[in-house]
Amino acid sequence: QVQLVESGGGLVQAGGSLRLSCAASGRTFASYAMGWFRQAPGKEREFVAAINRSGSRIYYAESVRGRFTISRDNAKNTVYLQMNSLKPEDTGVYYCAASNKDYSLNNRNEYSYWGQGTQVTVSS
Repeated sequence: QVQLVESGGGLVQAGGSLRLSCAASGRTFASYAMGWFRQAPGKEREFVAAINRSGSRIYYAESVRGRFTISRDNAKNTVYLQMNSLKPEDTGVYYCAASNKDYSLNNRNEYSYWGQGTQVTVSS
């Protein structure tokens, strides 16, 4: 089992940047693929980015490709989401999640563990 705690959210103007972190408990972090999802008010939770166990494969939603970068540090049990050129439509609660599968990482149903979320608000 793994527990996830996100941090780094906040209020930023359009065009600005934020870096989200997700710290995982336990000594098996490297055995999990990790993903970031977000949920805006009144909308379903959507896929943002994912990284496989070793970090050799990375996936992005088309809406964030070229602006967001996911990375992981298995020695620190942490996954990051660097968000640049933020837009108001990026506003939402951002969740990190862990999956013990290494495929279909854009599917939220493949993730077993979730953090509590961190709010990101982008003002225009």
